Amino acid sequence: MANFEWYRSFITIYKHSSVSEAAKTRIMTQPAMSQHLASLEAEVGEPLFTRTARKMVPTERGKELYTELAPLIESLEETTLSFKTVSSPTLPVVKIGTAQEFFRERLAPYLHTFHMRVFAYYGLAAYILDLLTEDKVDIIVTSQKYTAPGIEYLHYVEEQFVIVAPYHYEEPDFNDSKQLEAWLCSQTWLSYGLELPIIRRFWRENFQKRPQMKPEHVLPDLHIILSAIEHGAGISLLPTYMLANSLQTNKVKIICKPYKVTNNLYFAYKIKNSTIPKLRILIEALKGNMPPTDSKNEV
Repeated sequence: MANFEWYRSFITIYKHSSVSEAAKTRIMTQPAMSQHLASLEAEVGEPLFTRTARKMVPTERGKELYTELAPLIESLEETTLSFKTVSSPTLPVVKIGTAQEFFRERLAPYLHTFHMRVFAYYGLAAYILDLLTEDKVDIIVTSQKYTAPGIEYLHYVEEQFVIVAPYHYEEPDFNDSKQLEAWLCSQTWLSYGLELPIIRRFWRENFQKRPQMKPEHVLPDLHIILSAIEHGAGISLLPTYMLANSLQTNKVKIICKPYKVTNNLYFAYKIKNSTIPKLRILIEALKGNMPPTDSKNEV
C-alpha cells in the first residue's frame, strides 16, 4: 500500500524536476527522498521519471499520476492549513496571579469582556510575587508592595473589611472602645492565617494595640470562612464585596459597624513589560469593570 508521504515527495520532485531540490523543499535528506520515489515506483510497477544528468523528466505514467494526484494533495493540504488557522487561538494570552477569592468575586464575572485568554494562578502575596519574578505570570493583583528589582506597582482598588457574624449573633451595647475590645477578644474567631493578617491591622487601627486572642479555626479560604460564619462557627473580618448575597438572605450580619479596616490592592508587573498592549488592555478592563468603592457603596 502506498504511503501518503510518497505521494507528497513525488509531487515535489515533479514540480522541481530534481530530487535534491525536492529534498530541500521538504526538509529531507536526498537519500530519503530517493527512497520515497523508489517505493512509489515499485508500488505503481513502472518508472515515473527518466533520470538525466540535469533533471528528472516525467514519463507518460508519471504525467498521468501527477495529473490525478496534484489536485487531491493540494486540496488536502489547504484544508489542513485552513483548519489549523481556525482552531489556533488568536487572542492574546495573559497570565495573572491573585488570591482565589478575589478572582472569583471581582474578575471571573467579567472574563467574557476581556477579549483575551486568561490563565489564572492563585496564592498568597509572596507566592504570586515569586511567579511574577520568575516570568511565570505577566501580572499579579496583590495587597503587599514588596521591594523587588524591576517590579512596578499600580494602585487598583481599596477593599473594606468589616466584622461579620452569624445573623442571630447577639451584639451587646458598650459605652467605650475598651469594653468593646475586651468583648471582641472573648469571642470565637475564624482567621485566614495563624499570623492574623488583617485582624492585626484592624486592632492596630481601631484599638492601637495587638489583639490578645487566638483564632479558634484557621481557614485559608475566605469563602469557607463565610460559609462557616453562616453556620454559626464564629466571627471574622471579611471584605464587603463578597457579602451581598449572605446579607440579603439573612445568613450573616455586620457587627460593630463603625469599626472597619481598609486594604489597598495593587497591580504589579515587570517594568520591562509595562508597555505591552495586552497588559494595558487588561488593566483598563479590570478598572472599568469595578463597582464603586466600598466606602461609597455600603452593603
